[in-house]
Amino acid sequence: MTPRPASAPGGRGWGLAARLVVAFAVVIALTGLVAGAVAAFVGPGVFHRHLVAAGLGQDQAALAHAEAAFRSASGTSLGIALAGAALAALSLSLLITRRVSAAVAGLARAAGQIAGGRFDARVAPPRLGGEFDGLADAFNQMGAGLAAAQRLRDRLLEDVAHELRTPVATILAYLEAIEDGMAELTPETAAILRAQGDRLTRLAQDLAAVARAQDPLAALELEDRPAAELLEQAADAVRPAYAAKGVALEVAASRSLAVRVDRARFAQILANLLENALRHTPPGGSVKLAARLADGEGDPEDPDGAPGADRAPGKTARITVADSGEGLPAAELELVFERFYRVDQARDRAHGGSGIGLAIAKALTEAHAGRISAASDGPGRGATFTIDLPAGQWSQ
Repeated sequence: MTPRPASAPGGRGWGLAARLVVAFAVVIALTGLVAGAVAAFVGPGVFHRHLVAAGLGQDQAALAHAEAAFRSASGTSLGIALAGAALAALSLSLLITRRVSAAVAGLARAAGQIAGGRFDARVAPPRLGGEFDGLADAFNQMGAGLAAAQRLRDRLLEDVAHELRTPVATILAYLEAIEDGMAELTPETAAILRAQGDRLTRLAQDLAAVARAQDPLAALELEDRPAAELLEQAADAVRPAYAAKGVALEVAASRSLAVRVDRARFAQILANLLENALRHTPPGGSVKLAARLADGEGDPEDPDGAPGADRAPGKTARITVADSGEGLPAAELELVFERFYRVDQARDRAHGGSGIGLAIAKALTEAHAGRISAASDGPGRGATFTIDLPAGQWSQ
């Protein structure tokens, strides 16, 4: 059992309001002492010099009486002034203390509610200055983020359960049928069982891939490489699949543009984006893979480009994958990068993918200190995925 700190009687100690009131009282008391000391030691001397300068220094009795009167009057007036000022200051400090204490107490209550699982708890801006209002805004954003994370976590568990349910049920059904003598372990049955086992293996591999991609300790072997070369390699890897479906794939990248990437991880990013584009583009459609500087320099339509124009460390290279396919609703543009998310929730892995590829692309892009985003004019009008990465320097 952990002992209570000696400085916190009862396990709690003084509250914020009591501490603020005591702090204000100490400040007021110190102010009064300093003001009284200055008036007592400085005032009489100054007054005495004025009397002497006025020619009243010859009459010692009158001089002593005047100085006594000054001390009495100044002491009385100073005491009344300090008492009034202290009362006003204490009243104002109590008002400020109540507002600050109420704001902190409200924040503590909301934090307790969130800790208890009520992620809809919010706090109103206390209007006590930019710092307190900023704290309230940050807290509300945190609550909204936790609520969204909880929803995604719940959906993740549902999706994983759904992904596991079908292959497991199929395997168990065939095993029970074989045990009951209603079916035999024929090559066809073995092929079905193996296919379901492979499906479970792919699901486990997808989850492990996301975990690896989001590992902050994962080492990247960064190097400056020509963007055109990397894009052509990624396109060559998927051209057979594109040709089989009848989807055109075009690559456009300035020959002088370089990116600073881990080649293997960057290839995985492009592969996931190109696979996603192919999946959602019907036969006869097209996909364009392009690269240029984010500020518009290095036109990908001009393969040669200005000599050295794109070899600019510190700038941003922009890679886009634009398709003419199904498009995305505006509400789905951010959600598509979440694990297991599918725009059409009715699709299974065979028709809609695992919902893992874009999550991996996002994690790997952020590991490269980059940013990925999605844009679309709406369903049926295609989609564009954009990656911004640090530009590199490449000498041919």
